[in-house]
Amino acid sequence: CRESSWGYAYPQDDSLQAEFEAAFPYSETPDQLRSATEIKQDMQRQHPMDRLLVGDVGYGKTEVALRAAFKAIEVGKQVAFLVPTTILAQQHYETMLDRFRDYPISVRVLSRFQTTKQVRETLAGLKDGTVDVVVGTHRLLSK
Repeated sequence: CRESSWGYAYPQDDSLQAEFEAAFPYSETPDQLRSATEIKQDMQRQHPMDRLLVGDVGYGKTEVALRAAFKAIEVGKQVAFLVPTTILAQQHYETMLDRFRDYPISVRVLSRFQTTKQVRETLAGLKDGTVDVVVGTHRLLSK
């Protein structure tokens, strides 16, 4: 049971998190705000989170996930975004590059479109900590 397991408790949001969230160029929906708040509160607990974010296409799930990712990256953790298709991996990669552009955050993508050299560089960056966030398909799960 997750409640009996111990995990990493993230700190409360700081001014950098608030700055990142304020830079979102659209108006959030009440559901987006509630979901982002609940997820970040879960991250601040000492127990592993057990949550699934569900919503229709185009309703802001990516931004909610990016806010949680930013919270993790800010304290030195790495983030993996697992997506079902290479097209979606590329879309999320481009969104992340845009949203994280004002911060020293390294974003990489892993999919069938990467060369062997690019894959090696990404994996090396994940291993040595120079890659903060990687987005990819099931390829993320392979050795």
